[in-house]
Amino acid sequence: MEMWVLFGVFTLLLIIGTPVAFCLGIASLATVLSMQLPPVVVFQQLNSGMNAFAMMAIPFFIYAGDLMMRGGIADRLIRLAAGFVGHLRGGLGQVNVVASTLFGGISGSAVADASAIGGIMIPQMEKRGYAKDYSVNVTVNAAIIALMIPPSHNMIIYSIAAGGTISVADLFTAGVVPGLLLAAALMITAYVVAVRRGYPADPFPGFRMLAYFLVSAVPGILLIFIIFGGVRSGIFTATESSCIAVVYALLVTLFVYREMNWESFVEATLGAVRTTAMVLLVIGTASAFGWLMAFLQVPQATIALMKSVSDNPIVVLLLINVILLVLGTFMDMAPMIIICTPIFLPVIKAFGIDPVHFGVILILNAGIGLNTPPVGSVLFVGCAVGKITIGEAMKTIWPFLGASVFVLLLVTYIPGLSLWLPALFR
Repeated sequence: MEMWVLFGVFTLLLIIGTPVAFCLGIASLATVLSMQLPPVVVFQQLNSGMNAFAMMAIPFFIYAGDLMMRGGIADRLIRLAAGFVGHLRGGLGQVNVVASTLFGGISGSAVADASAIGGIMIPQMEKRGYAKDYSVNVTVNAAIIALMIPPSHNMIIYSIAAGGTISVADLFTAGVVPGLLLAAALMITAYVVAVRRGYPADPFPGFRMLAYFLVSAVPGILLIFIIFGGVRSGIFTATESSCIAVVYALLVTLFVYREMNWESFVEATLGAVRTTAMVLLVIGTASAFGWLMAFLQVPQATIALMKSVSDNPIVVLLLINVILLVLGTFMDMAPMIIICTPIFLPVIKAFGIDPVHFGVILILNAGIGLNTPPVGSVLFVGCAVGKITIGEAMKTIWPFLGASVFVLLLVTYIPGLSLWLPALFR
C-alpha cells in the first residue's frame, strides 16, 4: 500500500506540472504519514542527503563554470575549435561539438555548456545561413558531452547515491573515452546533415593563427589537466579540486584574460548560488524518496522482477536502458540518479556488472533525457537561446538522438570503453 502512495503521489504531481523537488518531497511526506511515522523523518533524510562532505564539490564546480563562462574562456575555446575543425563541411556545427567538449571539460555542466556555447555559436550559425533547428540540435546534443568527462558533478552525485563506495576518480576516468566517442559520433552526424542541407565550410585560418588560438586558450585548457591529473594522482580530492578550480578560474579571468569585472563577478556568484540551491533541494528531497524506497524494499523487488524476466545480463542491461530512457523523458538528472542508483545498483551487482561501468551508462541515459520533452532542461535552454519552439527542434533532432543512443549501446555492451582507462591508472 505504502509503495502505491509513494509512486502514485509522485506521478500525479509530476503530471500536473509540479516541480520535481516538490513532487519528491510531498510524495515522501504523504508516504510517511500513511505509515504513521513522524513527519520529521522526511526532514531528517532531506538534511542528511545534503549534508555529505563530498557534496561540497558540486557548488564549487558550478561556481567555477559560471566564472569561466563570463570571463572569456568560452570565447577562446570556441576560437580554438574553429581553427581546428571550422574548415570541415558544416564547419560551425563541428566547431560547436569540439567547443562543447573543451568547455565541458572545464564546467562539468550540460546546462552551462548549452548556455555558454549556444549563446555564442547559435547566433553566429544563423548569420552564416545555418537553419535554427540545426544550430539548436547540434548545441543541445553536444552539451551532454560535459556530463561524461571530468569534472562532471553528476558523477559525484552518483558516487554519493551509491553510499560513497565508488571512487570519484575512477568515475571521472571512466567517462573520458565514452565522452570522446560521443563527440566523434555527433561530429559525424553534424557533417552528414550539413552535407545533405548544403551548408558551407569556412576557410582554414593557417597554422600561424591556429598556433595563436592555441596559446590564447592554453590557460583555460590547463584547468582540465589540473582537475583530472590532481584527482587521478591522489594529490587532492574531488572536493579540493573544485575549490582549486574556482581559485584558478578567478586568477585566469582577472589577471590573464582581464575580462572579469565586478558586475560579471556578482552575476557569476548569484548564478552559482541559485543553481546550487536548486540542485541541493532536489538532492535532499530525492534522498528522502530514496530512503523510503529502500525501507519499502523496492531494490529487492526489482531484482526479483528482473530475474523473473531473464538471467542474461545482456537482456537485463537492455531492460534497464529502456527504463532509464523512459524515466529521462520526465525526470531531471539529479533526482533520476539519486532515485535510480539504489534501485538498480543491487541489480547490476547481482548480475556481475561493474558499478563504475553502470555509472557511465546511467549518466549517459540521464544526459539523453535532458534533450527529450517534457522535462528536457538542456533542450529548453537551447530552444530559448535559438528562439525556436520545442516542436520545431524535435522535428529534426532524431539523427543526433540516434547517434547518442548508438553510443549508449556501444558503451553498454563493450565495458572496456568505460573500464579500460581506469584500469591503466590502478
